[in-house]
Amino acid sequence: MGEREADLALVERVQAGDQQAFGLLVTKYQRKLLRLVMRLVRDPAEAEDVTQEAFIKAYRALPGFRGESAFYTWLYRIGVNTAKNWLVANGRRMPTVTDIAGDDAEGIDDGGLLRDDETPDRVMMSKQIAATVNAAMAALPEDLRTAITLREIEGLSYEEIAQVMDCPIGTVRSRIFRARDAIAARLRPLIDASPDRRW
Repeated sequence: MGEREADLALVERVQAGDQQAFGLLVTKYQRKLLRLVMRLVRDPAEAEDVTQEAFIKAYRALPGFRGESAFYTWLYRIGVNTAKNWLVANGRRMPTVTDIAGDDAEGIDDGGLLRDDETPDRVMMSKQIAATVNAAMAALPEDLRTAITLREIEGLSYEEIAQVMDCPIGTVRSRIFRARDAIAARLRPLIDASPDRRW
């Protein structure tokens, strides 16, 4: 049984009145959803509240879930929308989502690989690149920033992103292309890349 089928079986159990089955879904996806919400909300305590609210909304909406999309795609959509609503209610805009700066490399699983070649020049270049990516992400319109985050950070497929963002797959491809192009344009001066180089 694949992951999608296992999730659907749990959803069917919830729909039949088994509340423990929903607890299993929460346990499975809580960290992933919290990580996504945290990138949008930026405040750990608020992100936990927004994540909890997203799960409550998902639980209430589960009777209408028909399995047309994967459960986690459906849940991510609820999480993104709940985070957006929280940001609007609190007068904030969507933040940049790339938090990794040179100082944070030790917290990454591959941080050891990054530290092997650390020279002052490399550290400074890493910080400049991180700051440039942050600035480029912050300057993106919300729809482009959400699409590139779901693709590059969350690893969702184009089809899944289309479901989360409720738009055609061609629109997703266009948004991701435009986001990558905008980020690449900001990075080119730092890394002397030719204009036709793609990331």
